[in-house]
Amino acid sequence: MAERLDSAGLTFRQDYFGDAAGWAALVCLLRDIFGIDIGPLQQLGGPDPTSMPFGWFDAEGELAANISAFALPFVLNGRIVHAAGLQSGAVRPPWRGHGLYRDVTVKALDWCERQGFEAVILYTDKPSLYEPYGFHAIPLHRYEGAAPAPSSSAAPARPLLPTNADDLALLQSLLKIRSPVSTSLAVTVNAAMFLINTQLDPDIRISFLAEREAAIAWKMDEAGRFSLLDVVAAEIPPLAVILTGLEIAPASVEVLFRPDKLSWEGAPQQLEGGTRLMLRGLGDAAPDFPAMLSPMAEF
Repeated sequence: MAERLDSAGLTFRQDYFGDAAGWAALVCLLRDIFGIDIGPLQQLGGPDPTSMPFGWFDAEGELAANISAFALPFVLNGRIVHAAGLQSGAVRPPWRGHGLYRDVTVKALDWCERQGFEAVILYTDKPSLYEPYGFHAIPLHRYEGAAPAPSSSAAPARPLLPTNADDLALLQSLLKIRSPVSTSLAVTVNAAMFLINTQLDPDIRISFLAEREAAIAWKMDEAGRFSLLDVVAAEIPPLAVILTGLEIAPASVEVLFRPDKLSWEGAPQQLEGGTRLMLRGLGDAAPDFPAMLSPMAEF
């Protein structure tokens, strides 16, 4: 049975990202509960302008419970889905068991329906929490294989630092015109998530292939495994061009999305454990081929 809502001493609010105190309260909540700091997003262009937060605040302005919805169109099996994403779902420990999270979740889903979204997606490490709301998990797959032969037609890339004003402006312009990295499963717009993820993981490198007008999000581990996280470009360059431009010769490659636009084939490997991608709407839809959303789109 659903928990009865007990909000004594709290005030419900929504659409508070334009209020400095409201935004600061969310930053504090996510830092306290998850140990992540989304504060730098303000210097990277701010929250997604389509965001609609729902939360319960105490008398001192502290956020007790929150969930945020935002527009997140994505490609699924070649079709653009008019979808929303849910993120930043959290409840402070003293307020758990009061029905607050169910309340903000229902309010957010009702808002998504009123906005006409045909689907809603979210990431969670607690899938059973969202199944009662009609969400189902989508199996996720990365691809791994040998590095392709070098390309003879790739100029060297240069690093991009999102904290540099000129590099940030370049990234923002590329994110506005980006193509989905896959026809199977990929976001079409994710500027805020891409930019904040560059700050949340210090191992992520962003490089710019000028002649291809492409920003590459990647990692390289000590064993020489190259991980391709995302490609931001109007036209996705082949993997061979990317590696040549980065001036690396990896021992192996993993691509964290279906590489159908990279002129390279790898073997799909199902992701086990960790967070799950869940979908509400579209029946029991799933990618026709093994796929996953780029980690730069995680939220």
